[in-house]
Amino acid sequence: MAFSSEIKKIRQKAFLSQQAFAKELDVAFSTVNRWESGKACPNITIMKRIKDFCDKNSFHFDTLEEAWINRKEKE
Repeated sequence: MAFSSEIKKIRQKAFLSQQAFAKELDVAFSTVNRWESGKACPNITIMKRIKDFCDKNSFHFDTLEEAWINRKEKE
């Protein structure tokens, strides 16, 4: 599955808007919007924050991580 749909799924599981999710991760709203539209991908530092968010909320991170790795390999 694509990274963009996986990151959106995590945000929606947490019942957060893009703005609220961005605040949780300490990034700009536009950054989350670009991830979900497939125009950008987070760097390793932000992926660690996303992992912490997933751990804190008991969300699976594996599928998102795999999608991120696959996307990075294509760049």
